[in-house]
Amino acid sequence: MSTRFEYSQSGAPENPDPARGNQSRGVETQTKGTASATNPAAGRVRFGRIDADLTDVESAAEKSRDFIFSQQDPEGFWCGELEADSMLEADYIFAHVLLGTGDAGKMQRALTEIFRFQNVDGGWSNYPGGPSNISLSVKGYFAGKLMGMSPDHPAMAKAREWILANGGVTECNTFTKIYLCGLGQYDYDAVPAIPPEIVLFPNWFYFNLYEISSWSRAILVPLSIAYAKKPFKKLSPEQGIDELFVGGRENADLRLKFDCKKLVSWRNFFLVCDRVTHWMERIHIRPLRKIALKKAEKWMLERMEMSDGLGAIYPGILNSVIAMRCLGYSLDDPQVIRAMDEFEKLGIDAPNGTPDYAEPTFRMQPCVSPVWDTAQAVYALGEAGVSRNDSRLLKAVDWMLAKEVRHKGDWAVKVRGVEPGGWYFEFNNEFYPDTDDSAQVLLALSKVDNPRERYQYDVAQRAIEWLFGMQCKNGGWASFDKDNTKMIFQYIPFADHNAMLDPPTVDITGRMLEMLAAYGYTRKDKRIEKAIKFIYDEQEPDGSWFGRWGVNYLYGTFLVLRGLEAIGVWNHEPQVQQAAEWIRSVQNADGGWGESCGSYDDPSARGVGVSTPSQTAWAILGLLAAGDKRSDSVAKGIKWILAHQQEDGSWDESLGEGAQRQAIYTGTGFPRVFYLAYHLYRNYFPLLALTNYKRALEKGD
Repeated sequence: MSTRFEYSQSGAPENPDPARGNQSRGVETQTKGTASATNPAAGRVRFGRIDADLTDVESAAEKSRDFIFSQQDPEGFWCGELEADSMLEADYIFAHVLLGTGDAGKMQRALTEIFRFQNVDGGWSNYPGGPSNISLSVKGYFAGKLMGMSPDHPAMAKAREWILANGGVTECNTFTKIYLCGLGQYDYDAVPAIPPEIVLFPNWFYFNLYEISSWSRAILVPLSIAYAKKPFKKLSPEQGIDELFVGGRENADLRLKFDCKKLVSWRNFFLVCDRVTHWMERIHIRPLRKIALKKAEKWMLERMEMSDGLGAIYPGILNSVIAMRCLGYSLDDPQVIRAMDEFEKLGIDAPNGTPDYAEPTFRMQPCVSPVWDTAQAVYALGEAGVSRNDSRLLKAVDWMLAKEVRHKGDWAVKVRGVEPGGWYFEFNNEFYPDTDDSAQVLLALSKVDNPRERYQYDVAQRAIEWLFGMQCKNGGWASFDKDNTKMIFQYIPFADHNAMLDPPTVDITGRMLEMLAAYGYTRKDKRIEKAIKFIYDEQEPDGSWFGRWGVNYLYGTFLVLRGLEAIGVWNHEPQVQQAAEWIRSVQNADGGWGESCGSYDDPSARGVGVSTPSQTAWAILGLLAAGDKRSDSVAKGIKWILAHQQEDGSWDESLGEGAQRQAIYTGTGFPRVFYLAYHLYRNYFPLLALTNYKRALEKGD
């Protein structure tokens, strides 16, 4: 855990402004750890503070611009690696064993990747430096058994010891247990029921398919087919994991536990429904099963069109392949071949090793992020002064314009009378545009003068109208759906992936305000005022805001402050200054900022973590948006970014050395469950911070 920064009273600012509160308190005047003697760009003392020379800032920004352009694909887009935990490699091995497919070499390299990141205690974490996770640890151990590792191998023995000490297989989440069922390592009757009949519930019914998040739909519909068909592949005894059940599998209590402390609860209600469903299946009372399976199949196949696989996400694609095989599709069926191709495309194969790791390795991505990365890169480059007519930016913009959504997807169930518009995250995912990508693409488009001016204008206006149609009742924006907020569904037994719903979030809403301001919208619009009220209502007592899609409070707070500034909220408002003071209060002693994924489990750890380029940039951008451009906190943060830039203009954002070197996760998939490392975050956000800082100082106080 990093040390929180302690304020000193040294270094009073020139012409102090009382309205800026305590922001002049901050970093001591010495250049501890990054002295100018060893790094000329580190900073200089001015008016009792350490300020970066603007020529150094511009030089660093120029190097950063050159590096980012060097990463552009010839087709015009950017797409950095999207890294996640070892669950993906474990599921890759599971899937190919179940299906009887796969390249033995890739599977062995995937196993190498899994054990490369085993924790000292024997388990595996869902983010670097985090505590071991029971579901991930069981999957890691099982992958070893499937690939022929002996239970006596030291790494396996250590893993088994940790798993048993933490409750064994029965403590895993639902998705892990269902996968284990397919290979005979758990009992279908003991897992939460996912009956395909859920697709038959009408849209007006309180519980229907469109009242759960879009990613849950993509995961659960094919999984419900597999649950109904109950695939099973017998393993050899030496591949089994009976030894991971505390007291032995024959003595294990696999039943889902009722909440005895609160008998009348939604959890117990859904558990009763679950038991009734299992009972009806045992006595073969399933009058609608055939109809449900047909509709589930149709729903799944429709959404595989115009998409990089179902939902264009790893679990949706994997589950769709398993579902199709359960329905009798052959391995050489065009639909199965196409889905398997999309699944394999997510892999990054390094049979000759990587610069950080000499051993052959193979890892999987949960999806790819070209639209997101391209929009962020174009916006950062535009903010950094790249010409609005630059041919490279124009090529990127034309690529993004070609990805505009023109078909109605799942969102249209709740949003009527609105023309399709917006963008998705991946290369192709027509059924699932999202508001966050759409807002960021619009911000990027605002930085370029396209010769096809009228066409770009029409595309932007369609997207803005679609985004207003997606605004939720409380004024905020969610990612893929509108008013997806029925909180009781989080108590459904199979909802333990902690992402059953898609409620509005302040981070997306903050980005939305910034975008709308760029297109001329003001607080005179009632929809804008409603969004601002939502943001104020969600502010934490300490002044921060929760970040749903990035880690965590630093992410949420910076995006809110950017949005409020852009839309014209006075930066002396108490909500703004309290947020800025919170950012300053969590600055690390080295001048940077960082926050661990652990803050999702323990909110008291918000703003605590090793300094990273992306999170330091977020903090600086938040402070600048709050009107703080002369405090020692900002100056030392800029100095940290300058001091950590590499020779090629990039930044490093990783933990560990050698074989254990791993990117720090600053992106969020599902809070408390699944996290991400966007490999380009560490480059375009620092560029944005440097150029915004330079512009702020050039404008003067």
